[in-house]
Amino acid sequence: MPPDTLIEAKSLGFSYDTRPILKGVDMTMSRGKVIAIMGGSGSGKTTLLRLISGEIQPTSGYVKFAGEVVHELNRDALFKLRRKMGMLFQFGALFTDLSVFDNVAFQMREHTNLPESMIRDLVLMKLHAVGLRGAHHLMPNQLSGGMARRVALARSIALDPMLIMYDEPFTGLDPISLSVIGNLIRRLTDTLGITSIVVTHDVQESLKIVDYVYFIADGVIAAQGTPKEVRDSVAPFVHQFVHGEEDGPVPFHYPAQAYKKDLNLEDTFA
Repeated sequence: MPPDTLIEAKSLGFSYDTRPILKGVDMTMSRGKVIAIMGGSGSGKTTLLRLISGEIQPTSGYVKFAGEVVHELNRDALFKLRRKMGMLFQFGALFTDLSVFDNVAFQMREHTNLPESMIRDLVLMKLHAVGLRGAHHLMPNQLSGGMARRVALARSIALDPMLIMYDEPFTGLDPISLSVIGNLIRRLTDTLGITSIVVTHDVQESLKIVDYVYFIADGVIAAQGTPKEVRDSVAPFVHQFVHGEEDGPVPFHYPAQAYKKDLNLEDTFA
Protein backbone atom coordinates (compact mmCIF):
# COMPACT_ATOMS: atom_id res chain seq x y z
CA MET A 1 0.00 0.00 0.00
CA PRO A 2 1.55 3.39 -1.01
CA PRO A 3 2.61 5.54 1.96
CA ASP A 4 0.07 8.28 1.19
CA THR A 5 -2.82 5.79 1.07
CA LEU A 6 -4.90 5.70 4.24
CA ILE A 7 -7.65 3.29 3.11
CA GLU A 8 -7.56 0.44 0.63
CA ALA A 9 -10.50 -1.81 -0.23
CA LYS A 10 -9.77 -4.91 -2.27
CA SER A 11 -12.38 -7.26 -3.76
CA LEU A 12 -14.66 -6.07 -0.94
CA GLY A 13 -17.97 -7.89 -0.71
CA PHE A 14 -20.81 -7.88 1.77
CA SER A 15 -24.20 -9.57 1.90
CA TYR A 16 -27.18 -9.45 4.22
CA ASP A 17 -28.10 -13.15 4.40
CA THR A 18 -28.33 -14.08 0.72
CA ARG A 19 -28.81 -10.53 -0.58
CA PRO A 20 -25.52 -9.13 -1.91
CA ILE A 21 -24.92 -5.42 -1.24
CA LEU A 22 -21.29 -5.03 -2.32
CA LYS A 23 -19.81 -7.35 -4.95
CA GLY A 24 -16.07 -6.89 -5.18
CA VAL A 25 -15.36 -3.20 -4.59
CA ASP A 26 -11.82 -1.89 -5.18
CA MET A 27 -10.86 1.61 -4.06
CA THR A 28 -8.04 3.60 -2.51
CA MET A 29 -8.28 6.80 -0.48
CA SER A 30 -5.28 9.05 0.06
CA ARG A 31 -4.39 11.10 3.10
CA GLY A 32 -5.48 14.74 3.06
CA LYS A 33 -8.21 14.24 0.44
CA VAL A 34 -11.99 14.57 0.35
CA ILE A 35 -13.58 11.55 -1.32
CA ALA A 36 -17.27 11.36 -2.18
CA ILE A 37 -19.19 8.08 -2.28
CA MET A 38 -22.32 8.45 -4.38
CA GLY A 39 -25.05 6.16 -5.61
CA GLY A 40 -28.75 5.49 -5.33
CA SER A 41 -30.55 4.64 -2.10
CA GLY A 42 -29.68 1.14 -0.94
CA SER A 43 -26.57 0.91 -3.11
CA GLY A 44 -24.27 0.16 -0.16
CA LYS A 45 -22.73 3.56 0.61
CA THR A 46 -23.36 3.48 4.37
CA THR A 47 -22.50 -0.22 4.44
CA LEU A 48 -19.08 0.75 3.11
CA LEU A 49 -18.59 3.15 6.05
CA ARG A 50 -19.58 0.38 8.47
CA LEU A 51 -17.00 -1.94 6.91
CA ILE A 52 -14.26 0.69 7.20
CA SER A 53 -15.06 1.23 10.88
CA GLY A 54 -15.21 -2.51 11.58
CA GLU A 55 -18.84 -2.41 12.71
CA ILE A 56 -19.54 -5.28 10.30
CA GLN A 57 -17.24 -7.79 8.64
CA PRO A 58 -16.94 -8.39 4.89
CA THR A 59 -18.08 -11.62 3.31
CA SER A 60 -15.14 -11.39 0.90
CA GLY A 61 -12.08 -9.22 0.40
CA TYR A 62 -10.84 -6.72 2.94
CA VAL A 63 -10.50 -3.10 4.01
CA LYS A 64 -7.12 -1.83 5.18
CA PHE A 65 -6.95 1.27 7.35
CA ALA A 66 -3.49 2.75 8.01
CA GLY A 67 -1.98 -0.55 6.87
CA GLU A 68 -4.12 -2.80 9.09
CA VAL A 69 -6.78 -5.22 7.84
CA VAL A 70 -9.78 -4.02 9.83
CA HIS A 71 -11.76 -7.26 10.11
CA GLU A 72 -8.71 -9.20 11.37
CA LEU A 73 -8.27 -7.00 14.46
CA ASN A 74 -9.34 -8.19 17.89
CA ARG A 75 -11.69 -6.11 20.01
CA ASP A 76 -9.01 -4.05 21.78
CA ALA A 77 -7.06 -3.36 18.59
CA LEU A 78 -10.25 -2.39 16.76
CA PHE A 79 -11.27 0.08 19.49
CA LYS A 80 -7.77 1.56 19.40
CA LEU A 81 -8.02 1.95 15.62
CA ARG A 82 -11.42 3.62 15.89
CA ARG A 83 -9.91 6.40 17.99
CA LYS A 84 -8.21 7.47 14.76
CA MET A 85 -11.64 7.85 13.13
CA GLY A 86 -14.37 10.45 13.49
CA MET A 87 -17.99 10.06 12.38
CA LEU A 88 -20.58 12.68 11.50
CA PHE A 89 -23.99 10.99 11.51
CA GLN A 90 -26.80 12.07 9.23
CA PHE A 91 -28.62 14.29 11.73
CA GLY A 92 -25.74 14.92 14.13
CA ALA A 93 -26.77 12.37 16.78
CA LEU A 94 -25.90 14.68 19.67
CA PHE A 95 -26.53 13.53 23.23
CA THR A 96 -29.75 15.37 23.97
CA ASP A 97 -29.19 15.66 27.73
CA LEU A 98 -25.68 17.10 27.41
CA SER A 99 -24.75 20.68 26.59
CA VAL A 100 -22.82 21.59 23.44
CA PHE A 101 -19.64 21.76 25.55
CA ASP A 102 -20.19 18.35 27.13
CA ASN A 103 -21.03 16.74 23.78
CA VAL A 104 -17.65 17.78 22.39
CA ALA A 105 -15.84 16.95 25.65
CA PHE A 106 -17.37 13.47 25.88
CA GLN A 107 -14.70 11.57 23.91
CA MET A 108 -11.86 13.42 25.64
CA ARG A 109 -13.22 12.42 29.04
CA GLU A 110 -13.86 8.84 27.95
CA HIS A 111 -10.61 8.12 26.14
CA THR A 112 -7.95 10.37 27.68
CA ASN A 113 -6.61 11.31 31.11
CA LEU A 114 -6.37 15.00 30.30
CA PRO A 115 -7.06 17.44 33.13
CA GLU A 116 -10.37 19.27 32.97
CA SER A 117 -8.63 22.60 32.40
CA MET A 118 -6.99 21.26 29.22
CA ILE A 119 -10.24 19.64 28.07
CA ARG A 120 -11.94 23.02 28.43
CA ASP A 121 -9.34 24.71 26.22
CA LEU A 122 -9.49 21.94 23.61
CA VAL A 123 -13.31 21.93 23.48
CA LEU A 124 -13.43 25.69 22.97
CA MET A 125 -10.78 25.35 20.28
CA LYS A 126 -12.81 22.71 18.42
CA LEU A 127 -15.99 24.77 18.72
CA HIS A 128 -14.14 27.85 17.51
CA ALA A 129 -13.05 25.91 14.43
CA VAL A 130 -16.72 25.42 13.47
CA GLY A 131 -17.79 28.92 14.48
CA LEU A 132 -19.73 27.96 17.62
CA ARG A 133 -17.47 28.80 20.56
CA GLY A 134 -20.13 31.22 21.81
CA ALA A 135 -22.76 28.43 21.84
CA HIS A 136 -20.87 26.13 24.21
CA HIS A 137 -23.49 26.52 26.98
CA LEU A 138 -26.53 25.73 24.81
CA MET A 139 -28.46 22.46 24.82
CA PRO A 140 -29.09 20.51 21.58
CA ASN A 141 -32.79 21.47 21.54
CA GLN A 142 -31.71 25.12 21.37
CA LEU A 143 -29.76 24.61 18.16
CA SER A 144 -30.83 24.92 14.54
CA GLY A 145 -30.24 21.97 12.23
CA GLY A 146 -27.12 23.56 10.78
CA MET A 147 -25.73 24.42 14.21
CA ALA A 148 -26.33 20.88 15.47
CA ARG A 149 -24.46 19.51 12.47
CA ARG A 150 -21.53 21.83 13.23
CA VAL A 151 -21.42 20.77 16.89
CA ALA A 152 -21.37 17.16 15.73
CA LEU A 153 -18.48 18.04 13.43
CA ALA A 154 -16.59 19.62 16.34
CA ARG A 155 -17.19 16.41 18.31
CA SER A 156 -15.92 14.28 15.43
CA ILE A 157 -12.55 16.09 15.43
CA ALA A 158 -12.25 16.06 19.24
CA LEU A 159 -9.48 13.42 19.28
CA ASP A 160 -7.68 14.69 16.16
CA PRO A 161 -8.57 11.69 13.96
CA MET A 162 -6.87 10.61 10.76
CA LEU A 163 -10.24 10.02 9.09
CA ILE A 164 -13.69 11.58 9.29
CA MET A 165 -16.67 9.82 7.72
CA TYR A 166 -19.73 11.90 6.85
CA ASP A 167 -23.05 10.10 6.35
CA GLU A 168 -25.31 12.43 4.32
CA PRO A 169 -24.00 15.64 5.96
CA PHE A 170 -26.14 17.93 3.80
CA THR A 171 -29.54 16.33 4.44
CA GLY A 172 -32.24 18.72 5.64
CA LEU A 173 -30.08 21.85 5.60
CA ASP A 174 -31.03 25.24 4.16
CA PRO A 175 -28.75 26.61 1.40
CA ILE A 176 -26.68 28.74 3.78
CA SER A 177 -26.08 25.93 6.30
CA LEU A 178 -25.39 23.51 3.47
CA SER A 179 -22.69 25.79 2.07
CA VAL A 180 -21.22 26.33 5.56
CA ILE A 181 -20.95 22.57 6.21
CA GLY A 182 -19.43 21.95 2.77
CA ASN A 183 -16.80 24.64 3.28
CA LEU A 184 -16.02 23.33 6.78
CA ILE A 185 -15.44 19.81 5.44
CA ARG A 186 -12.99 21.15 2.87
CA ARG A 187 -11.25 23.55 5.25
CA LEU A 188 -10.85 21.07 8.12
CA THR A 189 -9.52 18.43 5.72
CA ASP A 190 -6.88 20.82 4.41
CA THR A 191 -6.00 22.36 7.78
CA LEU A 192 -5.78 19.12 9.76
CA GLY A 193 -4.37 16.98 6.94
CA ILE A 194 -7.05 14.35 7.49
CA THR A 195 -8.95 12.17 5.03
CA SER A 196 -12.67 12.83 4.63
CA ILE A 197 -15.20 10.40 3.15
CA VAL A 198 -18.52 12.01 2.25
CA VAL A 199 -21.50 9.75 1.56
CA THR A 200 -24.05 11.96 -0.12
CA HIS A 201 -26.83 12.38 -2.66
CA ASP A 202 -26.09 16.11 -3.04
CA VAL A 203 -24.13 16.02 -6.26
CA GLN A 204 -23.69 19.72 -6.98
CA GLU A 205 -22.54 20.75 -3.49
CA SER A 206 -20.22 17.77 -3.20
CA LEU A 207 -18.51 18.35 -6.53
CA LYS A 208 -17.48 21.81 -5.29
CA ILE A 209 -15.40 20.43 -2.41
CA VAL A 210 -14.25 16.87 -3.19
CA ASP A 211 -11.05 15.64 -4.81
CA TYR A 212 -12.37 12.32 -6.10
CA VAL A 213 -15.72 10.56 -6.57
CA TYR A 214 -16.74 6.90 -6.52
CA PHE A 215 -20.17 5.92 -7.86
CA ILE A 216 -21.63 2.67 -6.53
CA ALA A 217 -24.34 0.85 -8.47
CA ASP A 218 -25.42 -2.79 -8.38
CA GLY A 219 -22.80 -3.48 -5.72
CA VAL A 220 -19.76 -2.42 -7.76
CA ILE A 221 -17.88 0.77 -8.62
CA ALA A 222 -19.84 1.88 -11.68
CA ALA A 223 -17.68 4.95 -12.27
CA GLN A 224 -15.00 7.04 -10.63
CA GLY A 225 -13.02 10.18 -11.28
CA THR A 226 -12.32 13.79 -10.43
CA PRO A 227 -15.22 16.29 -10.21
CA LYS A 228 -14.46 17.49 -13.75
CA GLU A 229 -14.39 13.95 -15.11
CA VAL A 230 -17.70 13.23 -13.38
CA ARG A 231 -19.37 16.36 -14.75
CA ASP A 232 -18.15 15.59 -18.28
CA SER A 233 -18.94 11.87 -18.15
CA VAL A 234 -21.14 10.41 -20.88
CA ALA A 235 -21.58 7.13 -18.99
CA PRO A 236 -25.38 6.71 -18.80
CA PHE A 237 -25.59 6.05 -15.04
CA VAL A 238 -23.26 8.91 -14.10
CA HIS A 239 -24.94 11.34 -16.48
CA GLN A 240 -28.40 10.48 -15.11
CA PHE A 241 -27.27 10.80 -11.49
CA VAL A 242 -25.32 14.07 -11.90
CA HIS A 243 -28.08 15.76 -13.89
CA GLY A 244 -31.00 14.30 -11.93
CA GLU A 245 -32.74 12.89 -14.97
CA GLU A 246 -35.99 11.00 -14.46
CA ASP A 247 -35.24 8.02 -16.64
CA GLY A 248 -32.14 6.16 -17.68
CA PRO A 249 -30.26 3.15 -16.31
CA VAL A 250 -32.24 3.76 -13.13
CA PRO A 251 -35.77 3.57 -14.60
CA PHE A 252 -38.77 5.61 -13.53
CA HIS A 253 -41.12 2.60 -13.85
CA TYR A 254 -40.72 -0.42 -11.60
CA PRO A 255 -40.79 -3.60 -13.74
CA ALA A 256 -44.38 -4.68 -14.44
CA GLN A 257 -46.39 -6.73 -16.87
CA ALA A 258 -48.12 -5.13 -19.84
CA TYR A 259 -50.35 -2.25 -18.70
CA LYS A 260 -53.42 -3.44 -20.60
CA LYS A 261 -53.06 -6.84 -18.93
CA ASP A 262 -53.20 -5.18 -15.50
CA LEU A 263 -56.34 -3.36 -16.63
CA ASN A 264 -57.87 -6.61 -17.93
CA LEU A 265 -58.10 -5.08 -21.40
CA GLU A 266 -56.28 -7.80 -23.32
CA ASP A 267 -59.47 -9.42 -24.59
CA THR A 268 -60.94 -6.06 -25.57
CA PHE A 269 -58.01 -5.16 -27.79
CA ALA A 270 -57.23 -8.68 -29.00
